[in-house]
Amino acid sequence: MEQRHLGRTGLRVSRIGLGTLTWGRDTDEHDAAELLKVFWEAGGNLVDTADVYGDGEAEYVLGQLIEGLVPRRDLVISTKAGSVPDPDRRFDGSRGHLLSALDASLQRLGTDYVDLWHVHAFDPGTPLDETLQALDLAVSSGRARYAGVSNFCGWQLAKAATWQLAAPGTRTRLASTQMEYSLLQRGVEREVLPAALDLGVGLLPSSPLGRGVLTGKYRSGTPSDSRGGSEHLAPFVAPYLDDTASSIVDAVTTAADGLAVTALQVALAWIRDRPGVAAPIVGARNARQLTGALSVEALSLPDEIRRALDDVSAPVHHYPDHDWSTL
Repeated sequence: MEQRHLGRTGLRVSRIGLGTLTWGRDTDEHDAAELLKVFWEAGGNLVDTADVYGDGEAEYVLGQLIEGLVPRRDLVISTKAGSVPDPDRRFDGSRGHLLSALDASLQRLGTDYVDLWHVHAFDPGTPLDETLQALDLAVSSGRARYAGVSNFCGWQLAKAATWQLAAPGTRTRLASTQMEYSLLQRGVEREVLPAALDLGVGLLPSSPLGRGVLTGKYRSGTPSDSRGGSEHLAPFVAPYLDDTASSIVDAVTTAADGLAVTALQVALAWIRDRPGVAAPIVGARNARQLTGALSVEALSLPDEIRRALDDVSAPVHHYPDHDWSTL
């Protein structure tokens, strides 16, 4: 699998990443082992997790597979901290919480360091410089090799990345930002992506297949064994089952038929090759699904198909999101 530099850093990651959102909950250790092996044998190295996935079980399962199945040195392990199970405070970006969470992640993962550590979301209740100081301390102590943010809007990302760049050698530059991005969700193109491109921050799209909808599996209803058919994940899929999404899925399916490939491959190739994208994170449920996603390595969309998909999925951008002179 081809590798790319993550943002303006020397870290190279496979241009498809493996997500672990369901590990330890819907995906048991046996299935996780099969997924990781298939991914690694295909040349993948970026494995993304978080301390809240499966209430920590995703990290634990991944930790059990390191070394015994895949050499630690062959993986770029990315995890996140900052989400908390508190209805009154969804995110805790305080230095104390983040560093304690990192130590707990390292223990579950069974490793001395993570390659990439993200703040899971912006915390308006904590000064941003305090949050960012946790990243500096994690990197300077060797517990994290690189650092980034997740789910920061445009001004938040720009402020954080600029703050880190203001004192080179003292502060850790942001390597990446993880955001939902797909043909069904192009909101990051308004301000997040321009900021990331300007500041040298690599984009790691989550849910690159529109929460599974872009595969076309929901065109004739909701399969019982799908995430949309799952009690706890159905609300996650539901927003992308409307008429607007349906027209985009139809376009993807038409393109796939014309290229003699799958809708999954078309949707994934489109997002993989967007400007600023380092590696879409794919959360396959089984090895068959993952193999289908990894087969996109040989596919590059023809320009006319890419433009057609751009047009059918184009978000509405008005002042001030676009150059005012064009409006």
